[in-house]
Amino acid sequence: MIDFGFDKIALIGAVALIVIGPQKLPRVARTVGHLIGKAQRYVADVKAEVNRSIELEELQKMKSQFETAASDIQSSVSREINEAKSGFESSWSEATAGLESSAMGSSEASTAGELLAPPPLAYKRPNKRWRLKRTAMPQWYKQRQGIRTRALSGAARVARFRPPRVK
Repeated sequence: MIDFGFDKIALIGAVALIVIGPQKLPRVARTVGHLIGKAQRYVADVKAEVNRSIELEELQKMKSQFETAASDIQSSVSREINEAKSGFESSWSEATAGLESSAMGSSEASTAGELLAPPPLAYKRPNKRWRLKRTAMPQWYKQRQGIRTRALSGAARVARFRPPRVK
């Protein structure tokens, strides 16, 4: 940017004093100061907007990197799950093949199929009494602890705690 030293600013001030005059110089200087302030704020806003757009681009790049990493992890996990599932199913079929062949040879072939798959259970409603208060404090406990059991109006409270009259 333009380099203003003390000598250049003094020369500009002297020329402005001669050209504008001493009576209008404060008002012109104030106006110039406001314009310079507005220009500085505008430049700062532009810088901030550029910085925000750069940060947004960086965040979008980071987001795409995280999404690719997450999809890679998801694919590797699903691949491992499928491998484990296929291995389990093959070992399960080998284990149950021996049981089914021995069960079919005996007279209990029909009961072996029933033992492997239990019948579905029917829904049983829980035996709860929903409207019964279970955590209610007994009245004698409240009286002993000094817990209020009734709400008092303001006048009743004043009458209850009014000090006795002295004659």
